[in-house]
Amino acid sequence: MIMRISRGLAPLAAGFALLHMAAAAAQQAGLHVTVIDQHLPQSGEAPGYEVRVDNAAIGLHMRQRLAGGRQARFEPLPTTGRYRVSAWALDEAGGSVALDDLQLRSGEVRAVQLLLRPAPLEEVQVSARRAGALANRLNAEVAASLDSTALAALPIAGRDALTSLVRMPNVAWSTGFFPEAPPVSINGANGLYINYLLDSIDNNENFLGGQKFPVPLGVVQQATVLANNFSSEFGRSANGIVNFTTRGGTNERQREVYGQFRPGRPIDSPSRFRQRDLSGNAVSDDFSREQYGVTVSGPMRKDWTHYLLNLEYTDESNAYLLDSPILGLLRSIPGRNRYALGSLRLDQRVSALWAATLRAHLGRIALERPGGGLGGGNVTFPSAGSAQDRDSSLLALTMGRRGSRYDYELVAQFSRFDWNYARPSQAGPQFVLRDESGLPIAVLGNPGFVFDSREKSAQFGHKLSWQSGNHRLKLGAEFLQHEFSLAGGGNPNGNFTLDLTADEVALLGNTSGTSLPTIAEIVAFDPLVANYAVELRPARFGVPQRLWAAYAEDEWHPDERWTVTAGVRWDKDSLSGAGSGREDKDNFAPRLAVNFRPDQLNVMRAGIGIFYDKLTYAVISDALQRNSDSVGLRSQLQQLIALGALPADTTIDRVLFPGNLTVNPACLRITECPSGSEVALLREQFASNEIRIKNPSGYENPYSVQIMLGWQRELANELLFSVDALFNRSLHLVRLRDLNAPAPFAANLAALTPQIVAQLQSLPDNAARLTLAHELGLVRTPAEADASRPVAIVPGGARQITVSETAGTSTYRALTLRLTRPLQPGAVGIDLAYTLSKLENDTDDINFRAADANDFTADYGPSANDRRHALSLVGTISPRAGWEVTVAALLQSGQPINFVPDGRIFGTQDLNGDGMSFGENYLGNSDRYPGTGRNSGRLPWSSNIDVGLRYNRALGKGSARLSVDIFNLLDSNNWSGFANAATTSNQIQFGGGVQPVQRNAGARRQFQIALDYSF
Repeated sequence: MIMRISRGLAPLAAGFALLHMAAAAAQQAGLHVTVIDQHLPQSGEAPGYEVRVDNAAIGLHMRQRLAGGRQARFEPLPTTGRYRVSAWALDEAGGSVALDDLQLRSGEVRAVQLLLRPAPLEEVQVSARRAGALANRLNAEVAASLDSTALAALPIAGRDALTSLVRMPNVAWSTGFFPEAPPVSINGANGLYINYLLDSIDNNENFLGGQKFPVPLGVVQQATVLANNFSSEFGRSANGIVNFTTRGGTNERQREVYGQFRPGRPIDSPSRFRQRDLSGNAVSDDFSREQYGVTVSGPMRKDWTHYLLNLEYTDESNAYLLDSPILGLLRSIPGRNRYALGSLRLDQRVSALWAATLRAHLGRIALERPGGGLGGGNVTFPSAGSAQDRDSSLLALTMGRRGSRYDYELVAQFSRFDWNYARPSQAGPQFVLRDESGLPIAVLGNPGFVFDSREKSAQFGHKLSWQSGNHRLKLGAEFLQHEFSLAGGGNPNGNFTLDLTADEVALLGNTSGTSLPTIAEIVAFDPLVANYAVELRPARFGVPQRLWAAYAEDEWHPDERWTVTAGVRWDKDSLSGAGSGREDKDNFAPRLAVNFRPDQLNVMRAGIGIFYDKLTYAVISDALQRNSDSVGLRSQLQQLIALGALPADTTIDRVLFPGNLTVNPACLRITECPSGSEVALLREQFASNEIRIKNPSGYENPYSVQIMLGWQRELANELLFSVDALFNRSLHLVRLRDLNAPAPFAANLAALTPQIVAQLQSLPDNAARLTLAHELGLVRTPAEADASRPVAIVPGGARQITVSETAGTSTYRALTLRLTRPLQPGAVGIDLAYTLSKLENDTDDINFRAADANDFTADYGPSANDRRHALSLVGTISPRAGWEVTVAALLQSGQPINFVPDGRIFGTQDLNGDGMSFGENYLGNSDRYPGTGRNSGRLPWSSNIDVGLRYNRALGKGSARLSVDIFNLLDSNNWSGFANAATTSNQIQFGGGVQPVQRNAGARRQFQIALDYSF
């Protein structure tokens, strides 16, 4: 861990040097101020006003005099600290007002209105805390934010800022497609399609799409979700954007230390289902977590230079069970996860026009898989254990100028993300030992696969904006490059599946005694080899991804009640040309938003626009890693071109690549099995189950057409009520097509009677069930399916020849009602949101393929993350001085159920005989139970109530805060409504609409205790 942290210090040192070489603009925001003079009619002649913006925390003081107008704009502004906005009428009647305690987010222009009442010039009337600043009076952006006050009050597990987002409308816990997938979904879509930003700058690991740097709570000033109709300045997502605004230092020196603990059992409620750690991997009831951190901030030079340093360390403990009854072994194996996260931010005011910010983030994460597992029957020995490393380094620098005529901003960021998914405990072959029943009794020697990804990124952006009459114009350009390198594939030392006789099993147990079997003992037995797999090409390879973007936007104010924002954005993704050499260059995305303010309390909004997505690099990486350039595959492709399954202008050399190749040579004993180098000479003799090629037509970038209508009204006591109706139509979504798919197969539904099902279940084994099911026309054999494929399987070729295509579609409809009152110390806050929504699609993921014969029309149905009803309530009260209680409740309708065939009925899950694709390791079996549609069932509703208790009191020269968080207060047993992996979710069920079987659950009641001290 220490060595891996030290590798990230060089970029930080370079960053300190850059700070003294360049003037950088802090994370940018803005204020648009409208002055409403009550003693003048709307159309009356204004006497002139002075508008002031003050941020005492960083020593920022600005003013504008308005001669005849009632609107002022202050942009760009730093996001650090809280703002006071005031206005003075420059006439004898006078009038003055101020808004206090405004916190800005990165990339936001906040529109506020100041209501002037007659008063002496020297007297400022301070309005309610945020009255006039609640509604969106500028555009049609559908967004929600949690500021630092709300984040401090919320119960948040493990200080993971990302999980706080489920308290916002249009956001829900996600069913992902691998354990570490992002735990949240926006608008019901795949969480991998979210664009993650840190101070409006990229924070995506673009291999699959999650965060590079896992943002901890100690760095966040504001968490924001842009769900629909956002500015042309934001792109690279057809779904939604998550933007974290970081904290910065102020003129006040501050120190904070904390310790946070999840003690686990016996305080937590027991559960017979697996829970998840911060990384998304399964944990046992014995799981516990310790977290420690420190934050220091303050001025290096008052009003000019400020710093903030945040360091956080997390240590998770888990107990895995090695359980091999046949060998007489039952042993607990401890495992640990370690997270070390560091962030540094420096802000520098260089002059009246220029300001500066440098940010550096360093993350080092090591997740242990020491062997064993959770529950019984786990036979992975420590020698086959592994660790997952996720290392991130980000260095961001921005340059900006605030002037009287124009504003300018330059962004530069350099980052790196190293992801070794299975760092082995030891090198060498893997041995899977089976007894005479065919069940594994031990796995030892090696994890059996390799996935070691490296990603280096550079990002540059320019933005220029200026005022021209009642128009605010903005031009921008961006460039983002990712350099990828992946070492992947199977085990070059070989993976052996070995069948032991009863005597060998008994001898192995006696020889081992209380110790674990060794590889030397296994080799000495030299048992029968049931299967031998060896990787022939353990290479490292990758291609760069280059993303270009340009945008223009005009914010037009025809009068003080109307704002019309018209913009266009253009994006280009170099990955779109893979396989064809023709990149997708026509991605023009016009956007229009209208904001109408009929009076001081109401806002009407409407927006329509096109939003393009980038391509996830895994689409291309899979087409490299799982590809081949064999003679046999070339002959198959030539036939597919002749049959019209591939375009006539396909250039075969463009779509092929010598990727990883795992083959299965025949051998009887370990000592007789050839090495990988010996087998490599026979490579062309082996046919693969699946080879994936690059698309000869290239790829279209996915996009969505988004339409929204909304109304907001400011009520008394700082309450804001809003209604938003959303419609998204998405096209060119990624999915898989089998170019060599067998003919369609329809099961004989007439034969699937309850009597026949009972008869099939009563048969003694799967072979007998499969035979009868085939006779009844319920199952097609793989041989029959292969015989109907367009081209025959040949040595060096493949059974399935898959390709990623961008032809998927989805439709999202939603109605959101929200009532909010900002959370604030010592007062009552509320956030009540209800969303009625529906998302249907014909692809959920880049590895999604049709259940049968590429018939995606039959697969159109609810998304895996579709939730028709979602109700979120967050309320905070202060029952007495120093005490604060937050209740966060989440009530959701159940997620969809996909019914799949049951092998205990049909003898197999592959009813149409088309075989399993690589992607189904993440999605579950794509075949469906006969007569059922995709995701045609529903799980029960989920309900969850979390409580946060805070007690604050002065202690010494500072203040201490004791926090107790209780998650799932009522100890509900939830079948859905929590982050989960698709292959382990309750959403995959056997049978045709029968009562579902629960095999997973949301977290039962848990406790988290924290102690903070600030001084």
